[in-house]
Amino acid sequence: MEPSDSALSAGEIATRLGKSLEGGAAAAKLAELSEALARLPRRQQELALRWGRVIAKTNGEMAAQFLIHVPRALTLLDTDGVGQWALNALDVYDREGLYPGCAALKDVAAFAATAKLSAHAIDFEQVRTVLEHFVQGLSGRRLHLAAGPEVYTDTDTLFLPARISEFSERRANFDFYKAIVAHLWAQTWYGSFRLPTEDGDAIGHERVMQSFYALETVRLDACIARDLPGLARDMAALQARVGAVQYPPSWTPALARMRAVDATARDSLHWAKQLPDDALGALPCYQGRLFPERAAAAIETRVARDSARLRRMLAQVAVDEQARRGARPARRQPKEAVRFRMLARPQAGAGQESTFELQLDGAPIEPGAELRALLGSLLQDLGEIPPHLLASAPDSSYTAHAQPDDALEDTDKGFDDTAGTVLYDEWDYQRKHYRKDWCVLREIDLDPVNDDFVAQTLRKYAATLPGLRKTFEALRGEQHWLRRQTNGDDIDLDALIEARAEMRHGHELTDRLFTRQHKIARHIAVLFMVDMSGSTKGWINDAEREALVLLCEALEILGDNYAIYGFSGQTRKRCEIYRIKRFGEPYDDTVRGRISAVAPKDYTRMGVSIRHLTKLLSDVDARTRLLITLSDGKPDDYDGYRGDYGVEDTRQALIEARRAGIHPFCITIDESGRDYLPHMYGAVNWTLVDDVRRLPLKVSDIYRRLTH
Repeated sequence: MEPSDSALSAGEIATRLGKSLEGGAAAAKLAELSEALARLPRRQQELALRWGRVIAKTNGEMAAQFLIHVPRALTLLDTDGVGQWALNALDVYDREGLYPGCAALKDVAAFAATAKLSAHAIDFEQVRTVLEHFVQGLSGRRLHLAAGPEVYTDTDTLFLPARISEFSERRANFDFYKAIVAHLWAQTWYGSFRLPTEDGDAIGHERVMQSFYALETVRLDACIARDLPGLARDMAALQARVGAVQYPPSWTPALARMRAVDATARDSLHWAKQLPDDALGALPCYQGRLFPERAAAAIETRVARDSARLRRMLAQVAVDEQARRGARPARRQPKEAVRFRMLARPQAGAGQESTFELQLDGAPIEPGAELRALLGSLLQDLGEIPPHLLASAPDSSYTAHAQPDDALEDTDKGFDDTAGTVLYDEWDYQRKHYRKDWCVLREIDLDPVNDDFVAQTLRKYAATLPGLRKTFEALRGEQHWLRRQTNGDDIDLDALIEARAEMRHGHELTDRLFTRQHKIARHIAVLFMVDMSGSTKGWINDAEREALVLLCEALEILGDNYAIYGFSGQTRKRCEIYRIKRFGEPYDDTVRGRISAVAPKDYTRMGVSIRHLTKLLSDVDARTRLLITLSDGKPDDYDGYRGDYGVEDTRQALIEARRAGIHPFCITIDESGRDYLPHMYGAVNWTLVDDVRRLPLKVSDIYRRLTH
């Protein structure tokens, strides 16, 4: 209901403020604030009091400072502007503390001046999801987006401005974001960093660097114009609003070469070293900065990781291919390599996808989607697959349970191994705004416990485990019989009878007389997020661990790509994720020992854990991605992360996961879950297991139903 036009009295205001500020203002200050607000119209009073209550939940002194300065703010800002001013001050408080936050409130005139200039500005967070979909629709590997002080890419992440307000229309500012994303993507796709190492000194020279980047921008624009003409027109129209790009007359031959179809980054570097020291004029507005050393470090790490993965995958392909052919594995010397060969056929255009044929011992084989993406990533970084990467796969006696290189597996997970922590935003439902970089999360390896817990579990469920395995075996891939095939496994009697009848009537005998079995492969990645809070102590913890053992035994048969992580922590400054099993890591004695080591820890701060695991899951190439939570209760933490606040942050994190193409599901033993889980997960995306002793078998059954 809208408030009436009758203004509140100073006494009424003091009563409301007294309930909110909780000591943030002394009695004299409270009276002064009430008198000042009493002179405002009723609608402005309600606005001030509403935001005062919101800010008071964070800090009483901040709320008092807001109320001191809000009368002036109301003369400079509209209703939305006052809200943005308050949120900006809260963001400063979250990052820097009380005194900077109060200074941000006091400097309302500066904020109003900036707000007036940026009325049509767009913040990165407002368009992040759209831009992520946009860059995902372009070719190449998955790229991350992040706001940063400088516009550049390290080939893993595109760093964009936190806000764009260059134009007076929001649409134009959004197009500016798109142009920057397209330009940075083009650097990764068209090989801007694919340069010989011996040219490092030339790149380090400031003048050569400036010329190289300017020429590269011309080359990349030409590539985009050939391959994505619509996008190129949008970028040209945006640039036309800013002004024409200007190059020195002496650059004419170099510019002509850069626009050629076969131009490469090496051509840009060659001309950059030859050009005179003529001053550059206006350059494209979407051109940021170039940091070759950062890109080189990211590429080196990624190539090392991808090379290790390629060796393991090729070895497994050899095993699978020999099994498919029904051939007995040849006995090789231990150091003899499996003979793989790849024939690449680049398409027309510098940045077009390359097709390739993978051969094993001279016979062509069809690589799966994950292997094809891995080969494509290496091609994108190196321009070709070095023969030693194909020749160095282990012998076909390799087992899929070989231990992966842990150091390489984690390098692209968005986790800073040097600092050991990563920062995440947290949703404050009262502000309707994120607290920036609010939670500090650390990934921790769970130390294995060498006991007989897994063996005991297998003995305990010995009677039901064969049936469970048989059920999962049936899901490995649906078998369909294709009829009327030119070759196959059996004769199609119906087709043969029809063909015989048609032949008697003078028709030519068809050769489509066979049936062939066709297997539809699963393409699923699932991440199990296990509650390790203190409330799981006792039977609940045992049931969780037993459920994980049975799941792993079943999923090893099924062949789905899966990972297991535990979560707990204490306060926003110590959020912890425990690695139990990574994607691609074999289910071996180490993983069994980590499952045995799962134990109650501290509290249940779910939002930050969901955001981090969503990031890990998004990096996995799969058609279907599931995030399944095993929990015994609602979100809760020592520092006030409970009640509506914790529920709403978790709900927002789950919304973010869905936007990333991930399907979240929750399995709980909390009987009060009916009160909050439908709000967080949706009505059909959770289930209650009312008997903790049934949890192990119930979890396996739920997984089967979710993925069937």
